[in-house]
Amino acid sequence: MKLIDGKATSAQIKEEIAIEVKNLKKKGLKTPHLAAVLVGTDGASMTYVNSKVKACEKVGFNSTLIDLPEDTTEEQLLHEIDLLNKDADIDGFIVQLPLPKQIDEQKVLMAVDPNKDVDGFHPTNVGKMTLEIPTFLPATPFGIMELLERYEIETSGKNVVVIGRSHIVGRPMSILMSQKRKAGDATVTLAHSRTKNLKELTLQADIVVVALGVAEFLTGDMVKEGVTIIDVGITRLPDATKKRGYRLAGDVDFESVSKKAGYITPVPGGVGPMTIAMLLKNTLLAVTKNFS
Repeated sequence: MKLIDGKATSAQIKEEIAIEVKNLKKKGLKTPHLAAVLVGTDGASMTYVNSKVKACEKVGFNSTLIDLPEDTTEEQLLHEIDLLNKDADIDGFIVQLPLPKQIDEQKVLMAVDPNKDVDGFHPTNVGKMTLEIPTFLPATPFGIMELLERYEIETSGKNVVVIGRSHIVGRPMSILMSQKRKAGDATVTLAHSRTKNLKELTLQADIVVVALGVAEFLTGDMVKEGVTIIDVGITRLPDATKKRGYRLAGDVDFESVSKKAGYITPVPGGVGPMTIAMLLKNTLLAVTKNFS
């Protein structure tokens, strides 16, 4: 069993981006500028946005954090997005989800300029991704594809089961892995909460991507020997033995599945760090327009 180390891989990608940023500056070109919009005080969102700001500093990007109160109206948020769309110095920006209940997330995502949509969530970019037209890929699936490529995991002709059909991870993963690309050419099954024969499907899978949001859902009896496991989930489980009173668990029961896996991502330290690295990569793409 070999661990797929997202922490080390993301650090390597950040180093590569930092070198590119230095080269841009040497040529007298623009310093990439990423902005993040945070509405409210959700703890996980605040942690995530702060880590994005730190990552920007590390690679030499400029960054802006727009911190709005919990009671911000939809109209006020749409006004902020309009300002970011028009600001020539901002290359890309993200609106941190989830948003407070008074705001329509779909309306907000539609308001983002597709050319600055470094999260890859705008329908224009989703459509381009589906049609294999170069564009911003959603950061988490982009990170998973990068891990599969860098670890040289064979995907061509392989059976892949993606568990979870969210627009952020599951559905784009199923599309990307079926396409003609380096980490692609796979036969993909997209499974979800209504799938009847899930265990039969996962036992035949060469690669399983789990993005369900259910802690330790995938167990050792559901996979075959030598399988590659990509665990996207992260849940806090109460644990009195830990100083902080909880432990982090993925959607995979690591203890039983790792005994059979050829490759597996840990939680934490697997897919999570890659998401931020690919957000930076998308921002660099926004500056250079080099999607190759």
